[in-house]
Amino acid sequence: MKLTILGGGGFRVPLVYGALLGDRGEGRVTEVVLHDLDPLRLSAVTRVLAEQASQAEDAPVVTATTDLDEALRGADFIFSAIRVGGLEGRANDERVALAEGVLGQETVGAGGIAYGLRTVPVAVDIAQRVARLAPDAWVINFTNPAGLVTEAMSRHLGDRVIGICDSPVGLGRRIARVLGANPREAWIDYVGLNHLGWVRGLRVAGRDELPRLLADPELLGSFEEGKLFGVDWLQSLGAIPNEYLHYYYFNREAVRAYQQAEKTRGAFLHDQQARFYDEVGAPGAKALDVWDRTRAEREATYMSENRETAGAGERDADDLSGGYEKVALALMRAIARDERTTLILNVRNQSTLSVLDNDAVIEVPCLVDANGAHPVTVAPLPDHATGLVCAVKAVEREVLAAAESGSRTTAVKAFALHPLVDSVNVARRLVEGYREVHPGLAYLK
Repeated sequence: MKLTILGGGGFRVPLVYGALLGDRGEGRVTEVVLHDLDPLRLSAVTRVLAEQASQAEDAPVVTATTDLDEALRGADFIFSAIRVGGLEGRANDERVALAEGVLGQETVGAGGIAYGLRTVPVAVDIAQRVARLAPDAWVINFTNPAGLVTEAMSRHLGDRVIGICDSPVGLGRRIARVLGANPREAWIDYVGLNHLGWVRGLRVAGRDELPRLLADPELLGSFEEGKLFGVDWLQSLGAIPNEYLHYYYFNREAVRAYQQAEKTRGAFLHDQQARFYDEVGAPGAKALDVWDRTRAEREATYMSENRETAGAGERDADDLSGGYEKVALALMRAIARDERTTLILNVRNQSTLSVLDNDAVIEVPCLVDANGAHPVTVAPLPDHATGLVCAVKAVEREVLAAAESGSRTTAVKAFALHPLVDSVNVARRLVEGYREVHPGLAYLK
């Protein structure tokens, strides 16, 4: 079975390959094709993968190419993890937004909109090529903003594109662990959009254990989200929000922390990964060791500004192991082998949430089998969550419309309607600021 990884020179590709090395049995991936526009990054990641393969038996064969059509032809699965504009683009997203006093985070607020505006046209082109060159392939999208990009691609690929994210997985795992439950035996009632969802229940053997957690202040304050949001706020919500909702519930504090930070997250990763690729390219470098060390630093500093704002301290060691690669592997196995499973995924709504139309991509538990991912019917969200979900989905639709039409006016509307952008004039300045720093946004007229 052939897996093509778009963004194959990306730093996290070895996580995906490492998961493949542990997979055995029929229907497993035997061929991996890495595609990237940067041959130097491709070469560096290929070296890391070669060292991983040397420690395993019967490892999938790895090839690399800068030719997109060549990479797509004959693929059974396509994993999309591209970053349009690179980490320099992410750093610019943050800088322009923070100069206007609004959040520049990669997927939330102004930064997420800017990233979406330059990513959607590229993702749509990929989707059209897949439909033409590999119509039977399944596309697993991890490209951010994951829900928005998955919805853009679904307009050309239907339900054969499925978005994944590691945030709900990590959240469910943390809640189960603190309750003394096995995450594999728990049903997680999670509903929302990508990076905008809530755990409303966690059932073990048919019993919802979440009320027990919410009623115990000591237990509730013992894990990441309890420290990040505070016990009182979680008890008020009656649910456990995705960590990215910290940007909404504590927006002023988050913006101030980002403005005061020595470097933004994008700038930090830009410098860190530049060092990584330089080190791996040096003669005699142990590529896998360099990657392991860099990854540990990356994970330990994840959302550090938010944790500092909340006084949450360092991340627990158990939360540093990632998880999206495991979701990707479980998804591929379920489809390729009809190994039925339940995963929290980004898929078209169908009739799952009545406040959204059928084509809106949402993030919910899905039953997965050889025919793809099928969203599970869920109870309606409370009004406060419904309001946020509807507002952000409306913004995503304006981003898609702007990307399709090239309308600067529509792009301004997308920024202005976002709950975290507080002025139409700020929205206008954001569009102009982003057009100045991103050549990829020159299409907005």
